[in-house]
Amino acid sequence: MKLKLDENIGLRGAALLRAAGHDVATVAEQGLRGATDETLFEVCKNEKRALVTLDHDFGHVLRFPLRSAHGIVVLELPSRATSNSLMDRLRELITMLEQYSLGNDLWIVEPGRVRIHASDPDVD
Repeated sequence: MKLKLDENIGLRGAALLRAAGHDVATVAEQGLRGATDETLFEVCKNEKRALVTLDHDFGHVLRFPLRSAHGIVVLELPSRATSNSLMDRLRELITMLEQYSLGNDLWIVEPGRVRIHASDPDVD
């Protein structure tokens, strides 16, 4: 799967996803640090990449319509987040991607579960 990692994910996360066989580009590698959410959404759309982020703003489907996205994944971390908790969420994401297609949906990956908000193909 083609993924774009937001700047809050890091190199270990990129390495883990690449080792699982995913085509990963990162905000940092592409010089997009500090880009607005709207810019990042457009870049992902143009590159046909799903966005993986910790930024809950991307869960606002009216602001970032799923129909025009190639998938959005918001990783949910505990209030005392650690690099291990981030890696755990990424491993859960990898497991989900082995079983299901992200499509244009929004996935919120929480400890022990994934909430899926399907895009509505009938809504423009």
